[in-house]
Amino acid sequence: MQHETARRRWAAVLALLVAACGLAGAASPAAAVPRPLAAPGESGDDGEGGTKTLLDKLDDASKGYVTAKAKLKTSKEQQTRLAAELKRLDAALGPQQQALNQYAEQAYTMGRLGPLSALLTAENSAGFLDRAQLLTTVAERQNQAVEDLRATRDNQRKAKTAIDAAIIDQQRQVNVMAKRKAQAEQALKEANQGDDAEDSADSGGGGGSSDADKPSGSLSGGCSVDDPTTTGCITPRLAYALKQAQKDGFTRYVACFRHQNSGEHPKGRACDFASDKNGFGGVATGSSKTYGTDLANYFIHNADTLGVLYVIWFKRIWLPSSGWKSYSGAGGTPSTDHTNHVHLSVT
Repeated sequence: MQHETARRRWAAVLALLVAACGLAGAASPAAAVPRPLAAPGESGDDGEGGTKTLLDKLDDASKGYVTAKAKLKTSKEQQTRLAAELKRLDAALGPQQQALNQYAEQAYTMGRLGPLSALLTAENSAGFLDRAQLLTTVAERQNQAVEDLRATRDNQRKAKTAIDAAIIDQQRQVNVMAKRKAQAEQALKEANQGDDAEDSADSGGGGGSSDADKPSGSLSGGCSVDDPTTTGCITPRLAYALKQAQKDGFTRYVACFRHQNSGEHPKGRACDFASDKNGFGGVATGSSKTYGTDLANYFIHNADTLGVLYVIWFKRIWLPSSGWKSYSGAGGTPSTDHTNHVHLSVT
């Protein structure tokens, strides 16, 4: 009996040792992700510093702003091309009119005075071209010259109409951007967040001497790429942003996909970049804070190329529409305040 009691006590000690070892292994900072303040669904905060309602509103507002901004850029580029084409057409009108006049003079010399008189006595250029179409006796080269002049003027008209449409579209996109900006800032205000913050943090810097490479292909698509940081998946756009950041020297620990109730992580559109070398620790200081600041600025400086939705770092959130705003988690931990990692969300 005494032997059996001793054996049971020894088994209990072994069980406690195994449990202790398991708990120690789970606490490794390099393999952990910023933990939420509470279990998913308890407070609505899944580690991105805000409630599901706030994150959904920020997602909608920022995505709408980024989309409108991209359309505005495309419209302006189109207007620039149209303006260049209009300038070329304007320059072509003179020589074409001169060539037509020369053909008219030649035809007059050759005895075609009757039909040419009708052309040359027209009251305006529009009437000139309209009458020209009706004169079947005009020489082939003269007809061609008339058609060239007509095509140039038609293209002028189309270019001017397209430019007017582009300007109207640009104003529409500007209005959308203003609306989305107000929407994002209102969402932050309702969550008691969003006071103006400085544009750059203590160490400044952009984290890179040049912009990120422009993608050569489409970055559209859902959570279809294997996440190299977890067993989940990420979108092609996030995969591209991650590779670009690592290519430009930001190689510390990263965790992207994770299951939660809200935010971008379960959509494969967000990554958390640890500021410390050894993973997610306490509040970043010194070189760790400099690293995080440089990384945040890197994403901001390359926001258009990378499709940045928002960046969170050190109790602040950067929105494409509004710049830096104050932003703190409900629990005041390094994870919810983002003082130990940079959060990146992309479209």
